[in-house]
Amino acid sequence: MRVDFNKDFTPQYGQAVVLGNDIRRVTAHNPSPFTFTGTNSYILGKDELAIIDPGPDDDDQLQTLLRVIAEHRLDYIFITHSHSDHCGLAKRLSNLTGARIVAEGRYRPALTNVLNNSIALDADCDKNFKPDIILGDGETIEGNGWKLTSVTTPGHMANHTAYVLDKTGVLFTGDHVMAWATTVVAPPDGAMQDYMQSLTKLLSRNDKIYLPGHGGPVMKPHAYVRAIIAHRKMRERAIIERLREGDRTISEIVKAIYRTLDNRLHKAAALSVLAHLEDLVEKGIVITDEPLSLFSSYSLS
Repeated sequence: MRVDFNKDFTPQYGQAVVLGNDIRRVTAHNPSPFTFTGTNSYILGKDELAIIDPGPDDDDQLQTLLRVIAEHRLDYIFITHSHSDHCGLAKRLSNLTGARIVAEGRYRPALTNVLNNSIALDADCDKNFKPDIILGDGETIEGNGWKLTSVTTPGHMANHTAYVLDKTGVLFTGDHVMAWATTVVAPPDGAMQDYMQSLTKLLSRNDKIYLPGHGGPVMKPHAYVRAIIAHRKMRERAIIERLREGDRTISEIVKAIYRTLDNRLHKAAALSVLAHLEDLVEKGIVITDEPLSLFSSYSLS
């Protein structure tokens, strides 16, 4: 099953775009191969406001958000996960407005059996991130005209969560599901098994539209999630086939199965292959005599 990615999205930097249901979107000016056109912040409500993912610690982004919420009270800052492009501005915004920071929890690695990898991506982790309020799966916070419920979605990061806006069919998916690309699952902070389980979890829900952390909306969520699951399973089969053909390193596998990929994304591809290999080792399909890392040697069991 092919994934129909949609990159048709034009950000309106420095402005709030009205989406309906008292939702406004502000896109930070931090485009990159990993953030697409920039990080989306979502502002909810009319008077007692909430923000989902204020974005990177950037002066222009801060001034835009303060201008949009001017003369209104900001009560809560919801965070989908502790990558700096999503939560970096949270502390400064909280200090200026008195809003409390809400998230699934503090930063923590998803895996303890994988060596920390020297390849860094743009989306660095804020390892000092600490929410004021911890919101577990199914728990709810509401304000005047809005009600958000946490839907925990570990995988991209251990503390990743989505938020559903009550009575609208809208799910804010952060980096878990995006229209423009699949998410990066980078061990040890992310885990492929968690990611796949979180995708399956979304199929049991009846959300009508996804508003992601980067790019435009996902308009047909169930079909799209099924396609992503199929895509990941296809990648897993391709990795197993490369091992069967004699490849032993992640570098060899990436060169074989990502032939047309933009060179700037090869780091992310290597981490994705590592995530698949960690899962396959856990399942007993793949073995290695070394600690799990980007530079270990792998073979079929």
